[in-house]
Amino acid sequence: MTPMFRFGAMVDPTKPADAVATAQHAEHLGFSTVVIPDGMQLPSPFVSLAVIARVTTTLHVGTFVLSAALRPPELAAWDGHSLSAVTGGRFEFGIGAGHPGTVRDAVQRVGLAPTTGRERLQRVADTVRRLRALDGDARTPVLMAAGGPRGIALAAQIADIVTLALGPTAGRDEAAAHAERLRAACADAARSVELAQNIFVVGSEVPDWMERSFGLDAQAMIDNDSLAMLRGSPSAMADELRRRRDELGISYTIVNALFIDQIAPVVAELAGQ
Repeated sequence: MTPMFRFGAMVDPTKPADAVATAQHAEHLGFSTVVIPDGMQLPSPFVSLAVIARVTTTLHVGTFVLSAALRPPELAAWDGHSLSAVTGGRFEFGIGAGHPGTVRDAVQRVGLAPTTGRERLQRVADTVRRLRALDGDARTPVLMAAGGPRGIALAAQIADIVTLALGPTAGRDEAAAHAERLRAACADAARSVELAQNIFVVGSEVPDWMERSFGLDAQAMIDNDSLAMLRGSPSAMADELRRRRDELGISYTIVNALFIDQIAPVVAELAGQ
């Protein structure tokens, strides 16, 4: 069965009023979710998402993604289950092993013991297990960011949605190899998952602040046919997303909220198809 397209917007929660307005606008445009990243330089994603859920109607909210390095499994699962309950099931629990910045924060700012990548993946597994126990008959959708073989294997076992952890210049061949590993792991686990991807840039130009913050190079992304960039006319972008679904299985596209108006015609054409 061909998966249906859906779209998410990644919102910066630093200015709450702006985040709320952006989320409401995204809901109006037909986006299915608003997601917020995790990091101690930002407000808590759980608090921010609760506010957004309160002022929207059908929009789902999610962490993209919670760092397993920053929270014990019991605490992360408790917060996730609580947000799922108070939003009436509109929360999607995104989790991953954590990028280097949140791993450092866990040690330096929170005072947690250093962890290895393998240990953080075990925390992800423990967190999801505890979340399922708290959920009971309900089921909070779990999104997992996975890149390496161990992460992909775990995601195939426990996640409902998987986002491929690819660098901003990763091309089609690299994405295809990751997607094939995930398909094989899902077949072994006798499960299917929704496949997601984070789009850094819509268009052919990288804003200066994104270039500084993420080290994005527009020309390198174009030269590598990076899947983190979506460019061309709305029709061309829609065709490209159809190709990604047909060839790679990617049906859930998450874009930086800066670009939601640029991709809005594509959302209007594809969402739910």
